[in-house]
Amino acid sequence: MDSMEALRKIQETELSILEAIALFCDKNGIRFFIDGGTLLGAVRHGGFIPWDDDIDIGMIREDYDKFCKLAEDGLPKGYSLHTSRNSKGYAALFAKVYKDGTVFENQEGRDAGSSMGIFVDVFPYDRLYEDDSLRKRQISDASTAQKRCYLYHSTSITVPHRGLVGSLEKACCRILHRLERVRVEDPVVYQRMFDGSVPNPEKAAVTNECLTLAWPNMEPVDLADIFPTVDVAFEDRKFPAPRKVEEYLSNMYGDWREIPKPEDRHTHLPLYVDFGDGTQWGAGE
Repeated sequence: MDSMEALRKIQETELSILEAIALFCDKNGIRFFIDGGTLLGAVRHGGFIPWDDDIDIGMIREDYDKFCKLAEDGLPKGYSLHTSRNSKGYAALFAKVYKDGTVFENQEGRDAGSSMGIFVDVFPYDRLYEDDSLRKRQISDASTAQKRCYLYHSTSITVPHRGLVGSLEKACCRILHRLERVRVEDPVVYQRMFDGSVPNPEKAAVTNECLTLAWPNMEPVDLADIFPTVDVAFEDRKFPAPRKVEEYLSNMYGDWREIPKPEDRHTHLPLYVDFGDGTQWGAGE
């Protein structure tokens, strides 16, 4: 199996996870929408971005909390919910659904001692405070909690630059990793820090603008631009997407219609993957 065959097999496995999530959400009255590169791939390519190897979905907080509660023990056989609360070495402050019996090893997971399966990311979207200072603090605290959690678990952090600047950034990450390990005894503290950013309407007024606070890579989006969702085609299936699809993509990516140059295309193939059917790719530890 070469890398392109492995990529396609990962995509097919992730698609099966997404289909299981969609059926589970429909059964339990939980709203979700395809997000990030998955949405971009659906609109621009009719499915996966050809060089992409993950699936992202979003849920507004109340749906996300309901999903996590019910999915803890209620997902179809062969799938499982993972969060920082139930999985050792788990660095993300959002949920993932794994295909049981598979193995997905990247450097971050190896550093953290985390055993992952092939997965789909599930991002909570939280409403933002109306007060500008509270909103800025809310976004900053959540983003800081996620960054520190990644630094605690691994030195293999993706940095924004290449060359000498990128090398310096990676060196700083290694130093910060050691500092986090010294100052933090139990990484559950990062989840608690993040939870403090989830808006409390009893504390202050909140708006209908929302963000995925663990990864605030766009301007706030109004709930009316997401719901009611619309169906879009993805790999010959239909999945819910934000109501104002093109505006949403422009907010997240800018000129999303332009195909990136080959050198700017990022594939996140793992170091090793076991598909659970007797086939593997890459080098295990």
